[in-house]
Amino acid sequence: MNSLKSITDLKKKIKSKKFTVGVIGLGYVGLPLCKIICENKINCIGFDISKKLVDKINLSKSPQKQFTDFEIKKMNKYFYATSSFNSINKCDLIILCLPTPITSNKEPDLSSILQTLKNIRPYLRKYQTISLESTTWPGTTREIIQNDIQNFGYNVGKDFFIVYSPEREDPGNVKFKNKSIPKVISGISNNCLDIGMCFYQFFIDTLVRASSTDTAEITKLFENIYRSVNIGLVNELKLLTEKLDLDIFEIIKLASTKPFGFKAFYPGPGVGGHCIPIDPYYLSWKAKEFNFHTKFIELAAEINNNMPTHVVNKIINVLNENNILIKRSSILLIGMSYKKDSDDIRESPSLPILEMLKSKGSNVDFHDPYIKKIGKLRKYTVNKSSVSLTKSTIRNFDLIVLLTDHSTINYKLIENNSKLIIDTRGALQKSSKVFYA
Repeated sequence: MNSLKSITDLKKKIKSKKFTVGVIGLGYVGLPLCKIICENKINCIGFDISKKLVDKINLSKSPQKQFTDFEIKKMNKYFYATSSFNSINKCDLIILCLPTPITSNKEPDLSSILQTLKNIRPYLRKYQTISLESTTWPGTTREIIQNDIQNFGYNVGKDFFIVYSPEREDPGNVKFKNKSIPKVISGISNNCLDIGMCFYQFFIDTLVRASSTDTAEITKLFENIYRSVNIGLVNELKLLTEKLDLDIFEIIKLASTKPFGFKAFYPGPGVGGHCIPIDPYYLSWKAKEFNFHTKFIELAAEINNNMPTHVVNKIINVLNENNILIKRSSILLIGMSYKKDSDDIRESPSLPILEMLKSKGSNVDFHDPYIKKIGKLRKYTVNKSSVSLTKSTIRNFDLIVLLTDHSTINYKLIENNSKLIIDTRGALQKSSKVFYA
């Protein structure tokens, strides 16, 4: 039963740390957030529609490589997971960490947010706060979250509070912990922002106020577009330097000696994850409402999306130069996750590369220390398990293709025992048998 009668009551409850946080979506954003909430001795309930995932977490089994089973177990005093939404009523702060993909037409898909609002509707009460952390187009929090909550009969800013605070999770990054990463926060009203700040201050070290939820939403998009455009630039330069027979990785290293006005970005086989391949389309879609064409955004996406095809063409060329037909070749892909030291395979460029090679008749396997097996994943049907990386394994393949430069991979073992190598990350020294792509 809700005993809160005013904002003052709510603030007293927050100040005493006797509040409960509900995190909806226990993926690469939601579960790390649950962890830092529990580390600060705040009660947390994790919600996810996957009963399999929920059961695994409640058995103290980690669903992500970045957490150990022991770390999940340590959360138990303050945490449990559920696939039922009736516990939403117990939550004072409800954080939405939901996927926001794009459709086949490159348009925003907010179906997870819309369905979640429908699921939690019967269990909402006065003096709760909803915080959206998902990346989305400017206007989403106002036009969707606020409208829904007001339609439920609540007075936003008076007896219900809405916040937008975009996630800055970076799977596999050991240098920056999410608790210490400054976090942008905004609210539908001053009261909403004030309440949101009161909650988040307990588990995030530095909060940065935004003037509006629209501003915070576009800030998150800008962060990812900045990366997308710069990666697109360096990928295009890689294509040019190949034709000039120059080493793009040496060029980046040299340019990085400049102490001002330059930040290094690195080329690769494409872009992956939930941010860079997807988020820029949210802003280009929104821009069309104003008859505005986002040229940089779309050009960078075009370049980055074409990189897997470039890698496959390079593979074919290297094989041909060594009198090996692609349809009779055996190829080992090193790394299937989209970034190093992570098991995150969302939108990974390794997947289309594998599919293209298979379609051309090549016998393709993969090794990834973070991924044991890949079955059917959206439009890709891989159905392969990671092979062990040994001398004999490496020697059995015509070509090794380095797609993800995990720190734990024994690169000397690869160099000493492979026949041919294509390196898309600049992890190996270029040589007579090592080619960059």
